[in-house]
This record gives sequence, C-alpha cells and structure tokens, in this order.
Amino acid sequence: MKQEIDFIKFSPTQNMTILVKTDHAAENYNHIATRLMSYDNVYAEQVGFIEPTRRPEAVARLEMAGGEFCGNACMALAAHHASEAGLAQQESMDIMLEVSGTDQLIMCHVKKQQHEYNCQVTMPVPKQIEQRTIRYEGIELDMVIIRYAEFIHIVIEVDDFDDTMKKRAQTLARLLGLTLGDKLIGILLYQSHLEEMAPLIYVPELDSLIWERGCGSGTASVGAYLAWSQQRQITQYIKQPGGAIKVVAQWDGAELGSITIEGSVGIVAQGKAFIDAPAEWSFINA
Repeated sequence: MKQEIDFIKFSPTQNMTILVKTDHAAENYNHIATRLMSYDNVYAEQVGFIEPTRRPEAVARLEMAGGEFCGNACMALAAHHASEAGLAQQESMDIMLEVSGTDQLIMCHVKKQQHEYNCQVTMPVPKQIEQRTIRYEGIELDMVIIRYAEFIHIVIEVDDFDDTMKKRAQTLARLLGLTLGDKLIGILLYQSHLEEMAPLIYVPELDSLIWERGCGSGTASVGAYLAWSQQRQITQYIKQPGGAIKVVAQWDGAELGSITIEGSVGIVAQGKAFIDAPAEWSFINA
C-alpha cells in the first residue's frame, strides 16, 4: 500500500528541508521522515511536520521528525507562511512560530527578495556553556559544550576538516546520543581563522547522522561560543558548505543576551510523495 504525502521542499543555505503539509499520526513521523529523506524518494537532510498551533500567539507550529529544534526549518516554515500570505517583492512581515525542541516562541522576520525569502530568526539562548578537555580515542580533545533544554551542541576548534577528525566526530556523536538522552547532538567543527564551520547533526530518534550543508542552530551556537569566550557582542557570517549564515549574539555584561541568525530560503519543490506504508497501517486503516 502506498501512502500519499503532501510536501514542500526548501533550500535554506542548501540544508535541504522537507515540510509535510498533510496530517499524520505522530507515531508515524519517523517512518515518513526516513522514507522522504532517502535517496530514492524526495531526498533531503531533514523533515518537519506542519501542525495546528497549541498557543494562540503563534501562527504556525513546526514539529521536527525527531522532536528536535531546527533554526533552518523555522526559516523554511516562515518562508512558506509568507508565500501563502502573498508577500510582495521587498515587503516584509513578522511571523511567530511554535517549534519542537524549545518552550520559547520563535520570532521570524521575513522579507521577499527576488525568488527567495530573507529570514531573521530569534534563537533559543543556551542554558549553559562550559569548556571541557576529555581523553578520547587516545588524544586530549578540547571542546566547548553548549547545552539547551532538549539538545546539545559541541564546538571543537580545528585547523582543518580532515577525515580523521570527521570520523572521530561521527563516533563521538553516536556515543553521546546513546548516553545523554538528548533529542539532537551537534558536533560543530570550527576553523576560527577562516570563520568556517562543518556541522555534523545526529538525531538519535531517526538514527540520522548527516554532515549538513548549512546549520542554523549550529551557527547560533558558534555565535554564542564566540560571545561567551570573548565577552562581547559578536556579529559574524559563519561560512558553511552551502553558503554563509549571519549570527548576532548579544553579550549583556555577564551573560549571553539574545541570539539571532539570518539567511535566505528558496522554495524549490512541492507536490505529492508516495511512500510504502508499513503493514500495521493497512491493518489500522482497514
């Protein structure tokens, strides 16, 4: 039996993102997302589901497949809402979103420019930032651990993105996924002299481990790390494989203030996808 899925596909800094428009039971999200992300289907780095809002201040709700938070998916949903509202060239609007992985409502400022939408997103502020040195795979590994309510990012400064370091990051992400219980583990390799990041994102619920082309929440974490370590406001473009995302991290004298990211989103496809439904869905629907 084939299941029809109405979807829209976005490119926020080439972090290819699918948002599902049709209603589905939450217990089926993992299967739907895994199939849509696969090479022989729509193909993307992540999937979110558009749901009815639970809070009256929000105009839309986004539930990521693994229950994680995602800044680029917020930009994608804001762009979709602006498109549906008929936003004209050079016009802008503010959109409040309810998003999985955070209790904080997310404000997005969207402006239409040519065939894309420029989005500025107010991001969750980390609950804790700490410097650690651990012995891992026979070496001393310096890292900065950035903790949020339901996910964790680890920033590791490197001289280059060599294969040995990438393999080490992958095993570390899976190990932390097994031991910490967070909904998302991000290992952010960062070359400070080039202001460039290679983001590795692991979502344990989906067993999805991807070197992303762009990462909005990772960009926010690097900005938070730089503001925390230098104790000053940071305004910086963080280069990534798919382009650059701007981050502004405020420093309020003794702690982090607000954090915003800014990037562009293109709507690249929309339509129906067809996935194989598990046998138990047939039984339930019979």
